[in-house]
Amino acid sequence: MLKHVKKLNQIALAKERIIIGLMSGTSLDGLDIALCKLKGHGRQTELTCLQFKTVNYTTTLKNDIRQVFAKPIASLDKLCLLNAEIGQLHGEMITRTLTEWQVSPANIDLIASHGQTVYHRPASLHGIGNQQNSTLQIGDGDHIAKKTGIITLSDFRQKHIAHGGEGAPLAIYGDYLMLSSEKESRLLLNIGGIANLTFIPKNANFSDVISSDIGPGNTIMDALAQEYKQISFDKDAEIAKQGQVNKPLLTSLMAHPFIHLPMPKTTGPETFNIEWFKTHLKRLNLSKLGLPNQMATLNYYSAYCIAEIIKSLSTDAKIYVSGGGAHNPVLMDNINSMIPSPIHSTEKLGINMDAKEAILFAILANECVSGSDATFTNDKISQPNVSMGKVSFP
Repeated sequence: MLKHVKKLNQIALAKERIIIGLMSGTSLDGLDIALCKLKGHGRQTELTCLQFKTVNYTTTLKNDIRQVFAKPIASLDKLCLLNAEIGQLHGEMITRTLTEWQVSPANIDLIASHGQTVYHRPASLHGIGNQQNSTLQIGDGDHIAKKTGIITLSDFRQKHIAHGGEGAPLAIYGDYLMLSSEKESRLLLNIGGIANLTFIPKNANFSDVISSDIGPGNTIMDALAQEYKQISFDKDAEIAKQGQVNKPLLTSLMAHPFIHLPMPKTTGPETFNIEWFKTHLKRLNLSKLGLPNQMATLNYYSAYCIAEIIKSLSTDAKIYVSGGGAHNPVLMDNINSMIPSPIHSTEKLGINMDAKEAILFAILANECVSGSDATFTNDKISQPNVSMGKVSFP
């Protein structure tokens, strides 16, 4: 037996595992690194986040990714080179961070890498004949494993698609295992580049859980800040605070059909992007509308998409929020103004709201190596009962 196969078997049989969860989302701001200790599996999983850090991407790397990100036509040469480069860079970021934390790579059992999404095309949006759902994340796991010397699981979304799902959102699996409650129904709202939610009724079985993308979160607001201010995002909503919502523009944005599609559904910057936004400005002769007013309108639109879906669930669930959008005070005020229930941070549940998605992939890796086929049993094709993640040995 190869030594790495033997080691993986030992990891799978161990009482606890140390797993690094990685996440880099559609905001392209950097790599989230969560150092997690996990015991057990399934509903008996116990997780402690030992350390967390976001390692920022350089401006050069962001610009390189944007050349292929969410573009129907892109350079195959650039895409191929970035697949290896990002894998190597993520490996370097992990190694430097472990040194900073004074943790030896030899003490890490697994790395769980989401990769960098560059394109997401579910059949519900591409509508091309008999073509299936599709998604693409780059940053090859073999490069991470070689760079760090740690067994790496990656490319989680492909198994989900192969079994009939859309490859997203995967939050349902980790949310169900870690955040189910016998005492209260919970709605877990994550506002990243794209906003998604997981609704877990109290005492729920997996088949009772609803998880779906719900709208454009931060993605268009971030793109607007980058294009006009050369900043990554509208920090503390400083731009939006200076503007007023333009009602004709808002009405035009609200006409997008995505919000009326049945859940579960997925989307991405392929659908909600700055070019799409500019078509509305041009059609309404609003191209000279000031940046603050544009940002204020986009902010309100993102809140509207989120609130409409929450209200459609007609639930008294307690709402918990995570993700970068939770730090945007105008966005949170707008959402709060549209729904009757207060919104709490996932910190109240013991989950760092910035680390939540990276933690999710640590959970998925843990289930892949030590889980049970019975954990997620249900008959919904949108949330298949599968172990996700491809194994790369150093």
